[in-house]
Amino acid sequence: RTHSAKMVAYQYSWFWNERFWLPPNITWADLRNTDEVQYPQTTQLYISVGYAVILLIIRLIFERFIAGPIGQSLGIPGERKYAEPNAILEKVFTSITKNPDEKRLQGLAKQLDWSERQVQRWFRRRRNQDRPTLLQKFKEAGWRFTFYSLAFSYAVTILKDKPWLKDIKHCWYDFPDHPLTDDVTYLYIVELGFYWSLIFSLFRDVKRKDFWQMVLHHVATIMLVSFSWVVNFVRIGSLIIATHDMADIFLEAAKLLNYAKCQRMCDALFVVFAIVFFVSRLFIYPYWLIYSASMDSTAAVGVFPAYYVFNGLLILLLCLHIFWGMTIAKMAYKFVIKGKTEKDDRSDVEENSDVDENGKANGLYQNGPTSNSANHIH
Repeated sequence: RTHSAKMVAYQYSWFWNERFWLPPNITWADLRNTDEVQYPQTTQLYISVGYAVILLIIRLIFERFIAGPIGQSLGIPGERKYAEPNAILEKVFTSITKNPDEKRLQGLAKQLDWSERQVQRWFRRRRNQDRPTLLQKFKEAGWRFTFYSLAFSYAVTILKDKPWLKDIKHCWYDFPDHPLTDDVTYLYIVELGFYWSLIFSLFRDVKRKDFWQMVLHHVATIMLVSFSWVVNFVRIGSLIIATHDMADIFLEAAKLLNYAKCQRMCDALFVVFAIVFFVSRLFIYPYWLIYSASMDSTAAVGVFPAYYVFNGLLILLLCLHIFWGMTIAKMAYKFVIKGKTEKDDRSDVEENSDVDENGKANGLYQNGPTSNSANHIH
């Protein structure tokens, strides 16, 4: 036991080595709480996991009793048409292909004495059985819209009088003597809890073709927020949080309007979202926040190993922003310049559609850029 205890103690001291985490001439003792001032403590990060559970419970209640009834009142379909049982087609679906080509469709139609369109409809409905309904998507977007709106409003409220909002260099002046206030603590812990809840619900939520990019985004965000907390970079961290929540409000609102078939409003809000996204994540974020974290910080606190990790995470998020920004730019260009829209190639059109014998789409919101892009861009 003594040997094991020594090993644990050694690993603990190795992981929390001050030479890695803190600037030169600063120790963990400088960030210890006193009766007069409070600083971020690593143990407080565990609380965020509890908040994640609470947020998941609140989300379930919100979706069940608020978003669900609203969606139903708007006529958003919550039921899926199921494919009729067919052993031959089921075997092809599970063992060979979920998207048969023209030649296979002809062969199956002949074998079953069906029309090709009937076979196509069966495969489409069979694929859709495992996909979320529009009502499920509406409820998810409603929850995220509500959270981002409240979180951003709270962030603006607490940051409007902070000196580092007006002059970002205050994020580094007198470091590490940056006492923690309760309002910033709440912002941090709740935001971190929210991203933990997104991780916990990843396989329950609507799964899209940029699924792994979203996983990477959530993990990088949790690491970045936690990292900035541990080293008391909460001033720059609070600005990063607010900057990221800004565009998400308009994205989720555009989704809601899309599912409710308010297409003109949806299109207009998509344009607003695109503008806010580019301004906040591809201008303010790199040229104000990353610049300050990489340049202003060195003059005030110096360079240390954790500095490179922190800025590396910032750049990783920027790369993801560029990835999504390229998709948004393509959609916006076709909508604004060419006067027409084109579906996001990451989306599955058939998720929202059911085609009848005459090939007419029912329940497919094909007009407007957000009909596909807004569902898949973070």
